[in-house]
Amino acid sequence: MNQHSLRALEDWLSSLNAERIDGDPCRWALTRPDWSAEIRLEREDVVVIWQQPGAEERRCSLPYGLSRADVTAAIQAGP
Repeated sequence: MNQHSLRALEDWLSSLNAERIDGDPCRWALTRPDWSAEIRLEREDVVVIWQQPGAEERRCSLPYGLSRADVTAAIQAGP
């Protein structure tokens, strides 16, 4: 992931059906039937905050050194 441009990361997030939050290229929302997530492209890592009705919020930091496939799998696994 650390070798991808911001534009490539935006395209990747769009391919996951995530949407920008307030036009911010570093904050994205992903909604699934059973849960939602906020994805933040931060300086050191990708932060994912999952929310599910009736459950506590779950947070995970994924380093940019991981492959895009690994980050995708972690995000889509949900809370």
